[in-house]
Amino acid sequence: MTACGTGEGFGAVTWWGFSPAMDFQEKGLTASMKALSLTEDNVPELNILMVGAGDSRHLLTTITRAHRWPRRKINFYVVENTLELIGRHLLFLTVALESPEQMGLQEKSELLLELFGNSLIRSQTAAYLQDKANLFIHYVTDLDFLHKKLPMIDMSGLKFKERDQLEAIFKFWRNPDPKVFQISRMWDIRNRQYLGNRYDSKQGVYDWDLHMKLYDRGARVINNRQYYQWRDKGLAFEVREGLYDISNKSLASGLLLTYKGEKVPRRGYWGDIVTSPYIAFGIETEEQSLLKTANGIHVKTAQDISHYNITALLHELVAKERYTLLQPTEQATVSEITEEEEEGETENDSSNIKDESALASQQPEIVLEEGTAKQDEMDNTGSSRESCTAEYDYLPLPDVKIHFLPMNCVPELHKKSVYTNRFNVIYFSCSMVHQLMPELKQIAAPQATLIAELTKFMLDLRMELIGKFSSRVTEMAKGAGFTPFGNVDEEKDSFARFELKNDP
Repeated sequence: MTACGTGEGFGAVTWWGFSPAMDFQEKGLTASMKALSLTEDNVPELNILMVGAGDSRHLLTTITRAHRWPRRKINFYVVENTLELIGRHLLFLTVALESPEQMGLQEKSELLLELFGNSLIRSQTAAYLQDKANLFIHYVTDLDFLHKKLPMIDMSGLKFKERDQLEAIFKFWRNPDPKVFQISRMWDIRNRQYLGNRYDSKQGVYDWDLHMKLYDRGARVINNRQYYQWRDKGLAFEVREGLYDISNKSLASGLLLTYKGEKVPRRGYWGDIVTSPYIAFGIETEEQSLLKTANGIHVKTAQDISHYNITALLHELVAKERYTLLQPTEQATVSEITEEEEEGETENDSSNIKDESALASQQPEIVLEEGTAKQDEMDNTGSSRESCTAEYDYLPLPDVKIHFLPMNCVPELHKKSVYTNRFNVIYFSCSMVHQLMPELKQIAAPQATLIAELTKFMLDLRMELIGKFSSRVTEMAKGAGFTPFGNVDEEKDSFARFELKNDP
């Protein structure tokens, strides 16, 4: 087995997507936004169907930036192919909606990044995950309690069997035994199977994938030291000093494996080990100063940009205004950059500790003392602080409703009258685009927008296969009554947009 073109690096579970986060209100076509139906109180209603997004990047971005647009009631309908992903959606939403009195902005952004992209987490983060798992069990077993505490989330669409399985997943999350999920060992096994006889020269494979694939496809801001560490250990974000030594149980999932001719269920890590979590929040940003280069080297890293983007989203959710980054009072001098180059830093391997600390100093809304105090509070009180989680309310989202639908239910939606001509924006991930069937037209609202994720950042696919995938998606969209909006460049675009044409 070789590392080239096997496709096994993608994994069976999409823990993080293969495209940057987007705001659906921004990417939705103007015609779609003008064709929205009105609610009883004359507020436009935007219905969004998300199929296989994997993580909550689009969900969080759209929610937190809603204040930038005219008031609309936004209904999300979320479909995934594994229940663990629904559990992660609930986890990320809970972190994002923590009230400022319970958790500071810095602590919240660091916590979300850790749970999002790290195979190993700190003990404080593990305690948070364990305590929230107890609360989630209460949510899925008592929907009235869920509606009382998080009225913006609706799980009534899930089947009883799926809710029972979610309960089992959350019980696994709260299990404190470190031996039940040894992700470091599993990560290494995945690496050995994927690389085969190239495992002994894995550093060269990492370097090739980064410089000849990720960089060529537009992700040059990814720092090689951080990328190598993630490829080797699954550790993407070390935004706070500490000991990352506890397995992130939210990255565990079950899979049926063939053993001696029989299907045997096994729990393990079956996600991406090639592309990295940096694509979701780490390669694009509204703060252009984070994309600056000096002597051809990016001053900031994908970790810095991810941290900033998450912080900006969480700030907007509370303040209802854009997050601004203060301009640094000092810039790196030419001599400092030259010294880094002389120390053997290769392209893009800059700003490791210096720039990360500089980023923190540039963020006026991140109060280090407050974040530290909150972290110490978690350290000292542990689960006692979280045991009273149910006693306080989360941030309200009066114009947002998030509906979780049964797994892989898209082919059946057109059979239910409640979804007829309902969805104004429909999103398909590249891993779920096979469900883009002609029946989709029946559930699409007039002049709806279809957004399909492309395979630009699937590193195991050669460029000709990426082009064929894009062509195939276009054919499937046309079969459902959608026509391409603009030209798609497979080498530059990470998604394609289509518009529903009304019948003459």
